[in-house]
Amino acid sequence: MSDNTAADGGNDFTAPVISVNPISLAAPDRGQDLEVRITAPTTGGNLPVVVFSHGMSLTMDDYVPLVGYWAARGFMVVQPTHLDSLGLAPDDPRSPLIWRIRTADLTAVLDQLDTLEAAVPGLAGRVDHDRIAVAGHSWGAQTASTLAGARVVGADGLPGESMADPRVSAAVLLCLPGTGGADLSPLATQYFPFMNPDFAELKTPSLMVAGDRDQSPLTVRGPDWFTDGYRLSPGATDLLTLFGAEHGLGGIQGANDTRTTDESPERVALVQQATLAYLRTALGLDQSAWPTARRAPAAADAPLGSIDSK
Repeated sequence: MSDNTAADGGNDFTAPVISVNPISLAAPDRGQDLEVRITAPTTGGNLPVVVFSHGMSLTMDDYVPLVGYWAARGFMVVQPTHLDSLGLAPDDPRSPLIWRIRTADLTAVLDQLDTLEAAVPGLAGRVDHDRIAVAGHSWGAQTASTLAGARVVGADGLPGESMADPRVSAAVLLCLPGTGGADLSPLATQYFPFMNPDFAELKTPSLMVAGDRDQSPLTVRGPDWFTDGYRLSPGATDLLTLFGAEHGLGGIQGANDTRTTDESPERVALVQQATLAYLRTALGLDQSAWPTARRAPAAADAPLGSIDSK
């Protein structure tokens, strides 16, 4: 795709957006309420839902470039703030379970969608509860992937229980961490042993997005580590690889996060357009949106990325 290629399936209409935070949801087993942000268009009905899980130590206030883009084009986006944003002490009993609590955060959002609708003026009755996707970046992609069917391999070498949610119809997984075990760096082995996924049961239709220069300190491998989910899961139908992109994919976290090392408005625009097109097709809104986006790289004079499908 080039930076002047419309990859959103021709969906050029945009609506004004309202964003409300913090909205608190009851989470009795979490130690404190779950706070979320809701971003949605001010007009329109039958809004599909995207539940977005942020990367490590970020919050519901990040990823505005993606969230605002999706919402302006007809989606209700819900962003929880996970406990890792609060700087839990290592001896906090929740710390070893934080990856599970992250998944529970997303499930709590789905369980309380009615409450969330009612909390935003003018939103009640406009949300389509039958069209739900999960999305996430980095650790957030791993969190989202558990609702799509990925499992975590335990100390016994066996995949743990499934946390897949049948309410989820599609997933967008940005910089999804790859396989664990010998592929993890000593740093990851010590601090993130749960980054040991099994993708065999990730069956929900999913788009993976990776950068071909994303060299992570969590793995002894190269950027191809972030494509494992595409290679190994039956549900990962498509992989968008961004040329020259590092972990920030050009800056999808937004201005609040200063850690982006590969700032590129063109790459961000590509991620915006491609993810929107995938969501629209995967959720049954426009069957031509993703096929149109998928054909774009072959026609580009100066491609910013490539798309593989299976």
